[in-house]
Parts: sequence; structure tokens; C-alpha cells
Amino acid sequence: MTQIDYFLALQSPYVYLAGTRPAEIAARHGARLVYKPLDAAQLFPRTGGKVRAERHPARNDYAAQDRARQARKLGMKLDPQPMFAAANPAPAAYAVIAAQAAGGGDLPGLVAAIGRALWAEGRDISDDDTLRALLLAHGYAENTADRGLLMAAETYAANLEEAVSRGVFGVPFLVVSDQKFWGQDRLEDLDLHLAGKL
Repeated sequence: MTQIDYFLALQSPYVYLAGTRPAEIAARHGARLVYKPLDAAQLFPRTGGKVRAERHPARNDYAAQDRARQARKLGMKLDPQPMFAAANPAPAAYAVIAAQAAGGGDLPGLVAAIGRALWAEGRDISDDDTLRALLLAHGYAENTADRGLLMAAETYAANLEEAVSRGVFGVPFLVVSDQKFWGQDRLEDLDLHLAGKL
């Protein structure tokens, strides 16, 4: 079975905009999608990038326009300045890692819901109560993240090291064997690649 490694950061607006499409593409081609949440703030400086606060204003202005356009194109609500934009993304990442390990629930739905909570609903994705409610709503025990905390923390760190070693430099970033697809706007290319057309 083909495996798609999905490197993502739960606070990323572009991961939010990707929604459940990576999972839908994987399902369409009988591929296995493996979610690999990581710390984007640690990834960028190690791979030639900068966090948003360190980028030139012209880049940030363009990115803001682009995010708004992409959201409109996809019919998705996106708050340009979400209330909890500075929230620690690690708890949400731990929740996703623990949920993937536990199995049985709607993992694509959980990932999409975390992004929606931050970017469209004004919710704090570092808050335990928020994450427990989202886990429960997507078929997981509400204490899934609590039970898997140590394993999730270790996996979160390992995902970063794996990303750096495999040439990942941004999110969302999907890797199929030696083929890399960066950005929610390259999901169509991933789909075509898996269909043998690209």
C-alpha cells in the first residue's frame, strides 16, 4: 500500500485550508495517510525559512491576501487575526498524535476541526477542555491525549527530526516515496501523481 506522510502544524492557516482533502485523496487511491504533526517554529530556521514575525512585511501582506483568497475560493471562513493565534500548538499536536495511535475515530475530521476551531471559531487549541470536546466529537475518548501524552511528546519531537532529514521545509507538506508536495494548493498535483498522471 502506498504511504503518504503528511507533515503538518495544527496552527497553520494553510493546514486548515487543506481540510480533509489529503485524507480524501488518500482514500481515493487506496493509500495510507500518516499524520506527522511537528513544531513549525523549529522547522523553519533549520530549513532556510523564517517564522512570520521575522519575515519582511511585504511577504506577510501578500500571505494575508493569499489566505483570504484561498479561503473564499474554498468557501471556508477564515479570521485574518484569530483571537488565539499565539496559542501553544503542542497540545493540539499531541492530541492528534495520540488519536492516530489510538485509532478508531475520525482523524481527518479531528484535524480539520482543530484548524476550524482556531481560524473560524475563535477557540483556543491549547486548551484541554477544547481538545477533549473535539476528541469526543470525532469518536475518541476525551482523555485520549492525556493517556498518550509521553508518547505524543516524543513523537512530536521525532517528527521534526524526520522532517528535516527528508527535506521538508514548510506545512502542509506531503511526501510519497521521493515525491514532495508543499502547500494546500498542490493537493491536486498529489492526486494526479497518485493516479499516475503526473
